[in-house]
Amino acid sequence: MSIELSPVEARVIGCLIEKEVTTPDHYPLTLNSLTNACNQKSNRDPVMSLSESEVLDTVDALIARRLVNDESGFNSRVSKYQHRFCNTEFGDLQFTEQERGVICCLLLRGAQTPGEIRTRTNRLCQFADVKEVEAVLEKLASDSDDSPLVVRLPREAGKRESRYMHQFCGEVDVAAIATASPAVPPSGASQSRIEALESEVTQLKSEMAELRALVEQLL
Repeated sequence: MSIELSPVEARVIGCLIEKEVTTPDHYPLTLNSLTNACNQKSNRDPVMSLSESEVLDTVDALIARRLVNDESGFNSRVSKYQHRFCNTEFGDLQFTEQERGVICCLLLRGAQTPGEIRTRTNRLCQFADVKEVEAVLEKLASDSDDSPLVVRLPREAGKRESRYMHQFCGEVDVAAIATASPAVPPSGASQSRIEALESEVTQLKSEMAELRALVEQLL
């Protein structure tokens, strides 16, 4: 993949894409607005606490890589920034509205299930159902000859859906994650284990009640 971002660069790019769609009247963003967007407590994972100088250093680095533009007017006292990450005239990354929404959501919130992505992209794009999200994710996972933009992570124990993660911050080691994650038990085995635990809890409660009664008799 030709583009590799640091976590802060990914946050800046994600915020610029998001605000371009959700608040077009206030886009491009000033440094103050961009910093507030990066540090937003909702729709962000992890929550960051970046200073304006940290954001400015990141923006300057992205400008040098031609991933962000300073759109300040002549003699303007306030700089305003817009991304050149995707859907630009000369850029390689050309996304549909749905693809852009998914990538933006992953940049801002990390690994997520298709169901979570569908809910969290409702201001960026529209999906008819979760299957439509999965189709977009699978396309992004197989679109690049070099390295896919998105990968599906091993399903976590007790979870119904697998999570997906972008690879703009480096290639995700799926094999290592699979090794570190416990195997997902079949649904029947999981249900049997729950029933066994409930039975043990009931038995322990009964034994505790008997012990309490015996102690009261002794006292």
